[in-house]
Order: sequence, then C-alpha cells, then structure tokens
Amino acid sequence: MNGRALGLVALLAGACAPRTPTVASPATHAETLERRPFVPRLDGAPVRAGVAYGPYRAGQRPGGAQPTDAQILEDLRLIAPRWHLIRIYGSRGSTEAILRIIHDENLPLRVILGAWIAPDAAGENAAELEEAIRLAHTWEAEVVAVSVGNETQVSWSDHRVAPQRLVVDLGMVRAAVDQPVTTADDYSFWTTPQSDPIAREVDFLLVHAHPMWNGKTLDEAMPWTTDTLRAVATAHPGIPVVLGETGWATATNPEGPEAEHVRAPAGEAEQATFYRAFTAWAATTDQPWFWFVAFDEPWKGGDDPREIEKHWGLYDVDRAPKAAIGGR
Repeated sequence: MNGRALGLVALLAGACAPRTPTVASPATHAETLERRPFVPRLDGAPVRAGVAYGPYRAGQRPGGAQPTDAQILEDLRLIAPRWHLIRIYGSRGSTEAILRIIHDENLPLRVILGAWIAPDAAGENAAELEEAIRLAHTWEAEVVAVSVGNETQVSWSDHRVAPQRLVVDLGMVRAAVDQPVTTADDYSFWTTPQSDPIAREVDFLLVHAHPMWNGKTLDEAMPWTTDTLRAVATAHPGIPVVLGETGWATATNPEGPEAEHVRAPAGEAEQATFYRAFTAWAATTDQPWFWFVAFDEPWKGGDDPREIEKHWGLYDVDRAPKAAIGGR
C-alpha cells in the first residue's frame, strides 16, 4: 500500500465518527472531478457480462462459517466460462480468498469490490473501508472498481446512511485507490434530484433495476429494464451507467410483503425466459451488466424457505444449474 493510502486508512476511524460534512456545490465539484473510465479488460479485450457472487453455502453466512478455498475455487470455475466480471458486496470475510484464488489460478475474472456500509456502525464501516482500500492495492490487477455502500440511499432500504456520510466515504476511498469508485443503488434513487450530490462523487453509476420486484410481468420486463436504464442516463448525462443488478427469482412467498410487489410468477422457466431475453439484448449493446445472482443464498431473510431473497441464483445452493443455464 502506498503512503497516500496508508495515511488515509489511518484517518478512517476518526472520519467515521458522526458529523455533518459540507457537500460541494454542483458547479464547483463538477469542474474538479475527473472521472476515471470503467473499462475492464481481459487480454486486451473489453468485458461487459458479469454476475453478483456470494460464496455462502448451506450453513454458511457473513460473520459466520465461511466457505473453504476448495469451495470458492469450485464456484469460480463455474462462473468463469460464462461471465468475466463478478461483483462482491463486502470487503471482509472470504473476499480476500476470492481475489487470491482468482490470481493464483489465473482465472479470467475481474472484480467490482464492495465495502458494506451500515447506519450506526462507525467501527464496522471503518473496517470495511480500510480493507477495501488494502485489497484494491494488493490485488490491483483483479479489482477493476470499488463500490462504497449498497442501497444506502433509496427510501425503502433498511440500512440507509446519511448522504453526507456517503459523500465523505466515497471521497476518502477515491483518494486512496487508483480504480474507479462508485456506490450501488436502486434506479428509483438514481432518477431523483436527491441523487445529484452522490452522482457528482462517483466515476460511474452502479444501478439496480429489478422488473420482478417492480411488479412487471415477463412481457413487460425487458421494455421496462431498457426504459429504466435510459431514464437513469437522462437524469445524469455524461456519467456512465453500469447495470449492477437485474434478475428473476425462481421461488417467492405468496404471503406477506412479497405478494404486494411481485405480480409475475417465479420459477425456473420464467427465470430462463427473462435471462435469455436479457442476454440477447445485452449482446447488442455496450452496456456493462451484472446478473443477480450466481448462487441461491438460503442464509438471507427469515425462516420461511420460500422467501424470494433466497432464490435469485442461476445455480441452487448445491451448485446445480437451473434451467436458464441448461440445468434440469
């Protein structure tokens, strides 16, 4: 790690103390920020197709039991033939093992590295930011961008943080690393005026757009997705847009809050329909994208096994492929 990064890391704990920093005015900051291009490449060729990756299997979870190196390698060998970008949401736990294995095995994968940010968690946030900075330097060839925070601004998030706090964290990380820096959030935030101060701090917009969560049918899913990306680009002209999440779940709970938002059926056939339509469209554009998610994540949510958050994977938790990628 260089001296610049070390000095900034030393400030992280203090910087995460509660305060209300001043956000730069649009005119002043727009003139000073020189955006870094997000142009991941492998062997000189641009790569645009990605998948979100959580490495946890049955009985494993963040802050709990972690996957072995052999399990991570198995996952990455499943991912690499189909997608050359992966997105990781936090900097601790198994994240360094993932980066090390990509490097040691010379796998054709590049990574958007996340730093998970939560409210009222100054110490944990500082540790995430410090580790993200360290990993971005240690694995510079593998890490193609750093994303600070995930859905911290959208109105319905259960881990919202003050925008002023996020601005400080983004600036700190961006000053400490050479890769482009962003934050991930829902399209419904990025299309509001409230997103302007955040957009001024990032090199590109990492946008979540889930037709299923937004009550769309399969017939509506692709038109809605393309219209949504266009609306984000219109709201922030000149700032590149990367689709950070889209997908289709294979199960959902017909009772409770999920039923209020999800109108279309969940299932492997439905996931396959949307995946094929989406990837066919993506092949005709220069749009970088990440499908959500590689593997089912049963650790998420509550005890009901039908909960939608457990079932977005293109593979099940045992790493069996679903219909969208040629399984069963």
